[in-house]
Amino acid sequence: MSIAPDTAVALDHRFARELPELAVRWQAESAPDPRLLVLNEPLAAEMGLDAEWLRTPDGLGFLVGTSLPDDAQPVAQGYAGHQFGGWVPRLGDGRALLLGELVDSGGQLRDIHLKGSGRTPFARGGDGLAAVGPMLREYVVSEAMHALGIPTTRSLSVVATGRKVHRETTLDGAVLARVAKSHLRVGSFQYVAASGDLDVLRRLADHAIARHYPAVADADNPYLALLEAVISAQARLVAQWMLVGFIHGVINTDNMTISGETIDYGPCAFMDAFDPTTVFSSIDSWGRYAYGNQPTVAGWNLARFAEALLPLIADDQDEGIKLATASMQDFPRQYTAAWTAGMRDKLGLRAAVSDATVAELAEDLLELLRGDRVDYTSFFRLLVRAARGETGPALAVFSDRPGADAWLQRWRTLAPDAEAMDRVNPVYIPRNHLVEEALAAATAGDLEPLRQLLAAVTSPYSERPGFERYAEPAPEEFTGCFQTFCGT
Repeated sequence: MSIAPDTAVALDHRFARELPELAVRWQAESAPDPRLLVLNEPLAAEMGLDAEWLRTPDGLGFLVGTSLPDDAQPVAQGYAGHQFGGWVPRLGDGRALLLGELVDSGGQLRDIHLKGSGRTPFARGGDGLAAVGPMLREYVVSEAMHALGIPTTRSLSVVATGRKVHRETTLDGAVLARVAKSHLRVGSFQYVAASGDLDVLRRLADHAIARHYPAVADADNPYLALLEAVISAQARLVAQWMLVGFIHGVINTDNMTISGETIDYGPCAFMDAFDPTTVFSSIDSWGRYAYGNQPTVAGWNLARFAEALLPLIADDQDEGIKLATASMQDFPRQYTAAWTAGMRDKLGLRAAVSDATVAELAEDLLELLRGDRVDYTSFFRLLVRAARGETGPALAVFSDRPGADAWLQRWRTLAPDAEAMDRVNPVYIPRNHLVEEALAAATAGDLEPLRQLLAAVTSPYSERPGFERYAEPAPEEFTGCFQTFCGT
């Protein structure tokens, strides 16, 4: 079924054209009764898509992949990956399709990609479908991350399909339309490197360079420069996760993008009480992807990326290993620099304060927070009040009052800037109990709690009357038993 000719959706298919070895032509499964649950109108405008048209039957067909331009070439992408450290040579888009690419209002090429559109040849026994709840979770959390200024894939829409999805219970099916700079992953490079086809590996690397890091094409060793660019992007990204208390939950190599965008909001969550060992994911029983382990895991994943690039970095393997190792050794420094810079901002400290002082203050504060399991997000808002002279509320959350008071005095002697702190410490995040409440209501047909939650988290730094409950920590009885699930 083709879309009406006056819609003028001009999809490019650069990935499928340049890398057919990683692309399997496929079609979305039918959606018997598509119903729009949520549409990101600002993002639609940014992508040059007419929001009113997207609400029509043809527009809904586009958003679930059943009504596309005549020349559309939707594909499932192939990739491999280490999942919880175990090598899986063939993963790929088991329930997803890349519809193609669009040029946005800023002139940047961006993917339009579906999740939950049906089984593909990569499905590995799954049904290829998705339920309403997990797709709305990705919509909420990815848009909150965007509002926080953290690089992320974006959510364009969630459409209920009218199909039933069978998990532990029978659920309503849905398709998420996702926008990204690309869906190239570390696992994409692992997939090709494992095949031993150097020509395809080179074309994949050249595609990534042209799309994400064109400046490195002129480097003496562009493939080593590509590795270094991705290392830098991921160091900044993971530091931003840590600064807002975000726990991805499943940082497999197939979930680490080359662009440096956060991808795949399956068992993700935001930490409430500060504790580096925090894990929410039901499938992470060993805590591999706990909050405090995320920088280490990111470095491990990047080492796998480096291994995949070795044949391009140098003809001699030993020389390639030497060069890649030297680049990889800079990841901890870059991560620490990004985290320290972020903590400087969160603490409102000026440039004249040394990095060493910032790091020491931050680490001492986190130890105080850990000792009393203080809510991470709300404490930094209390600290803004303390910067304005109101120290009582910040002190009140600690059992070690003398220790907390001593820390506050050290910090306040550095003249923290409360207004600067206001701009970087969020009032509202997608708190887990509120997300679960909104998803349960939406699954039952009531979208109003979801709309209210989105209104809060997409303007995270603006404290507003009527939104007080969105700034409050979860009840203790909730945090003690909360788990997230991957939604497959």
